Amino acid sequence: MTYKNTKLRLLFIVNQGSGNKDESLSEQIINHFSQSDIGIEIFELPRSCKTDDVKKAIEKANADRVIAVGGDGTLKLVAECLLDSDTPIGIIPAGSANGMAKELGIPLDIEEALDVAANGPTKKIHATSVNEQLCVHLSDIGFNAYLVKKFDELPSRGMWTYAKSAWHAFWNHKKMMVQFKVNNREIKTEAAMVVIANATKYGTGFQINPNGKLDDNAFEIILIKEYAVMEILKIWISKAPWNPKKIESFQVSEVSISTKQKAHFQVDGEYLGKINQINAKLLPSCLTVVVPELDSAP
Repeated sequence: MTYKNTKLRLLFIVNQGSGNKDESLSEQIINHFSQSDIGIEIFELPRSCKTDDVKKAIEKANADRVIAVGGDGTLKLVAECLLDSDTPIGIIPAGSANGMAKELGIPLDIEEALDVAANGPTKKIHATSVNEQLCVHLSDIGFNAYLVKKFDELPSRGMWTYAKSAWHAFWNHKKMMVQFKVNNREIKTEAAMVVIANATKYGTGFQINPNGKLDDNAFEIILIKEYAVMEILKIWISKAPWNPKKIESFQVSEVSISTKQKAHFQVDGEYLGKINQINAKLLPSCLTVVVPELDSAP
């Protein structure tokens, strides 16, 4: 699609596997802007897409804003291409969880999200590098990563599939021995899960990091020593402090975590296998994102 001769130009990076199958995401975008003087261009991700392919499309378009249309994986791909640039990234949530869109308060309705992508203000946020993988949202080892693995193995999507995966993970995942040093304190303990938390909550709405902010000078490590679902729900509902015997939170800008045995590992909803070492560091003010006018993002 050729740009109209206008002030604002938008490039949409579209994951065709996302969204309503009755109407393609590209068709929705075209229809939305058909009466607008905003210029649009659409790049549909091929099945085997490399980061370099997306970079070339971004460079060729030379757009004012680049919009990720899909889930957190699509956003991660676009963010990798625009890391440390001033080009704003918009988000159209069309994935299974849409964690970062929810984090930023972007509407889940496609039409409303398109309005935000075109007209919303921008802000700088930080991200993290986890084992040299860009993490925009959340990464973890242990229970949730195992859940992501089981979810990916099932043929269907949605909350019922997620619930089945969670039930399987709850009964089959085993604790791990983790070790790391933070604030001159040596941590060595059994854990169900360790989260490298850039954001505050998962796409399900489950708040794992209530004190997190996307524009401060740190990220959080959430150490869950037991399968403390009820503990997290109690905190979520009552805002009560965590029981340190079950959950601890540490604020850092860099950390190395090791496990005695290899543990399941995921970044931004993508399962990446089993590892026994994590090296994570803050990437301050490395991304520019488009947010709603009434920005309620942390």
